[in-house]
Amino acid sequence: MTGLFRDLALALGLVVYAARKRLRTGGWNAEVRGRTGSVGALRRRRPGPRILVHGVSVGETHALEPFVEALEASPPAPDVVVSASTATGFERARRIHAGRREVVRFPLDFTWMAARFLDGVRPEMVVLAELELWPSFLAECARRRIPVCVVNGRLSARSYRGYRRWRPLARRMFGRLAWVSAQTAAYRDRFLALGVPAGRVVAGGSLKWDAALKVPDAKEAEALAAALGIDRGRPFVVAGSTGPGEEEVLLRGLPEGCQLLLAPRSPERWDEVARLVPGMPRRSGGGGTGGRDGGRVFLLDTIGELPAAYLLADAVFVGRSLLPMGGSNPLEAVALGKPAVIGPHHENFAGVVAELVAAGGLVVSEDPMAVIAGWLEDPGAALAVAAGGRGALERNRGGAERAAAGVAGLL
Repeated sequence: MTGLFRDLALALGLVVYAARKRLRTGGWNAEVRGRTGSVGALRRRRPGPRILVHGVSVGETHALEPFVEALEASPPAPDVVVSASTATGFERARRIHAGRREVVRFPLDFTWMAARFLDGVRPEMVVLAELELWPSFLAECARRRIPVCVVNGRLSARSYRGYRRWRPLARRMFGRLAWVSAQTAAYRDRFLALGVPAGRVVAGGSLKWDAALKVPDAKEAEALAAALGIDRGRPFVVAGSTGPGEEEVLLRGLPEGCQLLLAPRSPERWDEVARLVPGMPRRSGGGGTGGRDGGRVFLLDTIGELPAAYLLADAVFVGRSLLPMGGSNPLEAVALGKPAVIGPHHENFAGVVAELVAAGGLVVSEDPMAVIAGWLEDPGAALAVAAGGRGALERNRGGAERAAAGVAGLL
């Protein structure tokens, strides 16, 4: 597919996407306006070669932090520029890397935008997280002889089937990758089958195990509790990264006397979720302390405070997993010693979930509130799950250093 055809196909897709967005939200998507490839003047923070490290959104940005730190500590101490695609990921990256690294928005995959972006960043290597492969961007990197690596590589069965339908294009893209550190052996084999040359793929584990070891500030957690009016003497459950249809299920099953914090994954849903309980206190300052649930339900409508909320929790539900939405990352809660339950739909974190379940450190259930009610009645069972999770985390750490060593070895 030539650059012109790629650009036309992407333009058509963006028109459809923007129209659907306007119908749903009443406004054009601001993300498109900020992703034209312009990055401005970038400071050089280190004398070594410049490496662009890219993650799509908040989850990937958070997972990449220990990898970036390990990469900078590896000879020849590269100058790292971090990029993100979504607005929330960009804001999270700016908070994580403020004052230490340059942070930019990743461009849309038009040929001229990719070229403009690479002209501004001028990387000598590109590292992509999970599976952020864009044809025009990869082609432009190949034209400039910029090696592209993938870390924390993930190829779900669904994505694998999709790429196989476009095998000639897929083999060209995957064949251009200089090195891949896949999360699991199954993902490694799928990268090989799609065209990554043998010898360029390893099963290096998930970066999320290392990223989960970052402990939030206890003062931030207490400030959050005070701002929302959470009663620290009553059981408190946090539902993290929830998706459509889940909040209603959790509210119906909430045990008597138990408090619940709802933390929807998408900011676009904050107002929608707030309407489920009139008067629900909101972290942003809206709502009240009353409502039909007597102040038992709270809304986290900010970015970056979910780890602090987990620190307050007696139990955690990991969202986007009761319905087919791919699931969310359970490791942040597990690393803080919290008993956690996830729904049956967790395909995006299948490897991590399997490791945790095998260690007794996570429960999979279609009725998470029943599991949590059991933990409240039997604290010993909750402690056993928390201990199993911490053990699994300790056994699986080290992926960030292994991935950094692999990338640095190519320089």
